[in-house]
Amino acid sequence: MNIRPIDEADFDQVWPIIHEVVQARETYALDPEMTREAAWKLWVELPRVTFVAEQDGHILGTYYIKANAAGPGDHVCNAGYMTAAAARGQGVAGAMCAHSLDIARELGFQAMQFNSVVSTNQIAVALWQKHGFEIVGHLPGAYRHRTQGLVDCYVMFKKLEG
Repeated sequence: MNIRPIDEADFDQVWPIIHEVVQARETYALDPEMTREAAWKLWVELPRVTFVAEQDGHILGTYYIKANAAGPGDHVCNAGYMTAAAARGQGVAGAMCAHSLDIARELGFQAMQFNSVVSTNQIAVALWQKHGFEIVGHLPGAYRHRTQGLVDCYVMFKKLEG
């Protein structure tokens, strides 16, 4: 697996991943009717950097890094990750997380924060904890899950040292 910066041609494979995740309404608080153009802006234009994980020409996943806040808060970054359904359970998200932590350090960020990790996404919660993130906040009923109704979200945080 190779993790590299996204290019415009990659979005033909990235858009279906984003569309599927957003449509599922299980992990991301994004409009299920999001258009390809809106997804491009959100995932590629607005972040500081966006990467894809690919193997043999197939995009397995993607992630972005952006400042979590402006001005006095811009030393903390935020990242978003999505993995293609066919690639889940194969270590793609873990590899992207490790890569993103290195890139965030290279970009000069001092910490990474996930603002809203859906509590029912137990695989992601465990993965982020494995990579050193701590749950620092609990948001009761903050997410309308497609099948489970109102569920909690976590704020997760990791200092980026060394």
